[in-house]
Amino acid sequence: MWPDQGALDQALKQIASYPPLVFAGEARSLQAGLAQVCAGKAFLLQAGDCAESFEDFSANNIRDKLRVILQMAVVLTYSLGVPTIKVGRMAGQFAKPRSSDTEKIDNREIPSFRGHIVNDPAPTENARIPDPDRLVQAYNQSASTLNLVRAFVKGGFADLSRVHAWTQEFVGSSPEGQRYEQMATEIERALRFMRACGVDTENTATLHEADVYTSHEALLLGYEESLTRQDSLTGQWYDCSAHMLWVGERTRQLDGAHIEFLRGVGNPLGCKIGPSTSVDFVLELCQVLNPARAPGRLTLISRMGADKVETALRPLLRAVRDSGHPVVWACDPMHGNTFTSVGGRKTRHFDDIIREIAGFVNAHRLEGTWPGGIHVELTGDNVTECLGGADDLTDADLDDRYQTVCDPRLNARQGLDLAFGVAELIRSSGFA
Repeated sequence: MWPDQGALDQALKQIASYPPLVFAGEARSLQAGLAQVCAGKAFLLQAGDCAESFEDFSANNIRDKLRVILQMAVVLTYSLGVPTIKVGRMAGQFAKPRSSDTEKIDNREIPSFRGHIVNDPAPTENARIPDPDRLVQAYNQSASTLNLVRAFVKGGFADLSRVHAWTQEFVGSSPEGQRYEQMATEIERALRFMRACGVDTENTATLHEADVYTSHEALLLGYEESLTRQDSLTGQWYDCSAHMLWVGERTRQLDGAHIEFLRGVGNPLGCKIGPSTSVDFVLELCQVLNPARAPGRLTLISRMGADKVETALRPLLRAVRDSGHPVVWACDPMHGNTFTSVGGRKTRHFDDIIREIAGFVNAHRLEGTWPGGIHVELTGDNVTECLGGADDLTDADLDDRYQTVCDPRLNARQGLDLAFGVAELIRSSGFA
């Protein structure tokens, strides 16, 4: 893929000399949280951009994305009565797998756009030439993003006393925003009650800070290897590009390079599984990626499609349950429900997203397992990329603010609406 091997080697050598983006201890903390999800005592919210952009990088974008993740987490925690483990698709989610090396634009065939970490989205031959300098730029942007996220979540932005302040104007004016405001008022009342009972809420760190971890698809192995470090405390190797890495449907071959790399690092791992995934494959995957059967090590992310999820998922749930492998089960309700709109835009319908989560939850109810989380693509911006939701976006609305560099994302209103919907589905199924 890279036309200049010398330039690629130089870029990777440069990244290898840089500090790690995350630390092994943080990855272990995430795994401990995910172990609670395995036990049915926590819920995983993994959310963020389909693909991060070099062009739309700003403090406001990071803040707004973090804000909707915090809002959704509060809704889920308050409604389900268990902690929400927050993992962002951020600070490294730049590369996109493509089924074809080329794409057609205006009847011209040019190399595919593979994410800003590889090439430029401009529809020209020159723009699509892979540029290794973009790897270095991706590292630098990831470092800046992480720095800001850490400052926000540890510096007061994530304080539960600020739940009202997390509401953006375009969200607050919506029915789901008003419902959130009612919940925020109840939370503030509960905090006042705790203080009245003598509870020292001012010095209880969990009320004022939050842990938000990062994740991305481990697609470019050269980049991942250049950020792999040996932990000085345990001697184990960790991929310090993110707290959690996952492998997608296109690269999850058991004898492939991506699985081979991931099984050698200590990070929590994820793997996407589609409707054609067999029981034998899933059981072997569990053995390869988590032979020690450590709770929280492996998350299986189903992306089945709303019409297939319940039937396709149940045999996998049953087999993994009976094998004794401790896994987190999460639902990606986005990728199996993508279609092209009448106007030619790639989109998803909110109703299909909810239907897939409903099927996912029901499959777990029938098999006696815990529907441990959701994995969604969203933004804090007021985009119009997915149909439906409380605003009932239609084909005609898509052109208004269709801004994604790859796949369609939920906007902040739809994200909050989704959190309420997920909580209701899980509670109505008897899990909470």
